[in-house]
Amino acid sequence: MVVVSFVHARLLTLKQSIGVIMGANLGTTTTFWIISFLGFKFSLSSVAIPVIGIGVAMSFLKSARLKEIGNFWTGFGLLFMGLGLLKNSVPDIESNPEALEWVASLGNFGYGSVLLFLFFGVILTIIVQSSSVAGAITLTMAYKGWIDYPQAAAIILGENIGTTITAYLASLTANTAAKRAARAHLIFNVIGVIWMLALFYPFIGLVDRLMPGAPGANDDLPNHLALFHTLFNLTNILLLVGFAPKIATLVKWMVKDKEPVKGPNFKYLDTMSWGSGELNFSEAKQAMGKLGELSEKMFNQFLYIYGKPEKDLSKKVDRLREMEKESNIITSELFEFMTHCASDKLSEESRREATQYLRAIAELEEVCDCCNRLTNRAAERYNKNQFVPKEIEDDIVEFGENVQRFINFYLSRLQSKVSGADMEVAVDLEELINSKRKTLRKRAVKRMINQESDIKAELIYIEIVNTFERIANHSRNIIQALPQES
Repeated sequence: MVVVSFVHARLLTLKQSIGVIMGANLGTTTTFWIISFLGFKFSLSSVAIPVIGIGVAMSFLKSARLKEIGNFWTGFGLLFMGLGLLKNSVPDIESNPEALEWVASLGNFGYGSVLLFLFFGVILTIIVQSSSVAGAITLTMAYKGWIDYPQAAAIILGENIGTTITAYLASLTANTAAKRAARAHLIFNVIGVIWMLALFYPFIGLVDRLMPGAPGANDDLPNHLALFHTLFNLTNILLLVGFAPKIATLVKWMVKDKEPVKGPNFKYLDTMSWGSGELNFSEAKQAMGKLGELSEKMFNQFLYIYGKPEKDLSKKVDRLREMEKESNIITSELFEFMTHCASDKLSEESRREATQYLRAIAELEEVCDCCNRLTNRAAERYNKNQFVPKEIEDDIVEFGENVQRFINFYLSRLQSKVSGADMEVAVDLEELINSKRKTLRKRAVKRMINQESDIKAELIYIEIVNTFERIANHSRNIIQALPQES
């Protein structure tokens, strides 16, 4: 489920998520080893309570890092306490002979019993919503004598399928990439179970030869099951890792891309998952980056339109106006989404950054608005044939390149923290642009006084120059609003 959340938040690509899924499958087997080595050797509750006490005490410390360590120890202690309660809650088979007879009857169907216990493992994992907890239950049942070695191994195979179904359910409200990751997880695990069913008895025989002790002995059975789980997942990875690109292609075919929605119903952000504040916050920052790219694209489009005064570029003008409407919608959704993030589970640092990003988002929208005004002036200049001399027009293009440099600069800093050196660059760029604006404006006023060019054309020229300077102000404000390096 965590991998699905990462893909949903665009922290992982589909191919990367398949690799993480393979590694996570192998990493899950460590729970089996912890339980088999520690869970049945001594009282887990005697260790859990002191660990929880230490963790809770550390969670009250001022240091954020120590608080996180305390939360880790608290969770680790609760895990041990849960395993201890689980072990004690399963009754001894000697005091429940009728239960043994019922379970034994399920093992009288030959290979059909393997499929029956596999199905039980799937249902068990779906009910408890955790393959680790389901595995702990399986090991405890085997240790207590309720099930034998082949039956427990079949349940473990079912748990490998069951854990993918919980991820599949989590992906139902997620984006297309997350749905594909969930399908890839399901396909990978199901293929592994299929080939294992074909080699089931030889494989558990191999595990029996590799692991010391008899699988019929209750003390040794958990170790056999832990090795079975690890060896199965490791072999499955080795067999299928080369087919990861094929699996990615298959799930892309299974889950088609959604048709982009245009107009007033445009939605950039996907459905928010409550309780996943940090991941949602990461997605919001990704969306803010898209808004920054949109502002850059709009300004570049304006320079192109302005630099082609002899051409009718009305279609490009219309497209740029559509982009401005799109920026307003993204900004509105970002404000709402970022506000939700700030009210959800976030660290204090992320909550503070969310507030800073709200200001940066507002400034980015202002840049987009300025680009729209510039385009309107360029269109007015063309429609009314109000041009200043060619060498003066070239000043605008040269000036625009300085503004373009400033936009590229803040765009490169949107996803990272700003340093003191970055602030100095921003101030220098703004002063350069402001100085250039004053110079060009004085020249324009002088030309109007001397009647060297059309007054209406010069007014358009002055408004464009002034708007450039406003973009520089907003660009500096964006840099100032972004989180600063400590």
